[in-house]
Amino acid sequence: MKKIVLYHNPNCSKSRGTLELLEQRGLTPEIVEYLETPLGRDELAVLVDQLDTEPAVLVRKDKHFKELGLNPSHYTTAEAVIEILVSHPRLMERPVAVHEGRAVIGRPPENVLGLLD
Repeated sequence: MKKIVLYHNPNCSKSRGTLELLEQRGLTPEIVEYLETPLGRDELAVLVDQLDTEPAVLVRKDKHFKELGLNPSHYTTAEAVIEILVSHPRLMERPVAVHEGRAVIGRPPENVLGLLD
């Protein structure tokens, strides 16, 4: 089996739950703590392309998003999503699992199991 990369925030319960779910299945993903090592523009472009959904789902519309005065309608295209996440890595939805060129957001954590089929 090829490797699984998990873009992980250890302070997030969903991210911890996703990691635990993978480990329960005997998998040891490569962990990327994206807040410690933010993704660059090129890495984000690949990640956005690997998602089987709209790019906008990769941006958290949380309290921090609102505090920055951002408008969700401005972050619907891949380029806009990449730009905001380069500037504010904290806004990246988590966790994100990547396996064999496909990516999913682990909300709920069981979403990652679809990558293993």
